[in-house]
Amino acid sequence: MPKSRIRKKADFTPPPAKQANAIKLTNRSWVAPVMLALFVVGLVWIVLFYVTEGSLPIKAIENWNIVVGFGFIAAGFGVSTQWK
Repeated sequence: MPKSRIRKKADFTPPPAKQANAIKLTNRSWVAPVMLALFVVGLVWIVLFYVTEGSLPIKAIENWNIVVGFGFIAAGFGVSTQWK
């Protein structure tokens, strides 16, 4: 019986990436410093509130200082979603 010819498939080459996408992916250098800064500010806010027994950072809002500190930390987690 005759042997059939072997067909060679062309190698797959992906289409070239758009220049705009490459710029968007690499332009996230601000995310890590902002995220860490928000985490640290929130932590310092809460620790300062406990160490000074409520007289600092803002005495007028009393125990809501804890909510403000956790708000900074939550904002840090929100910014972390932008990290690639």
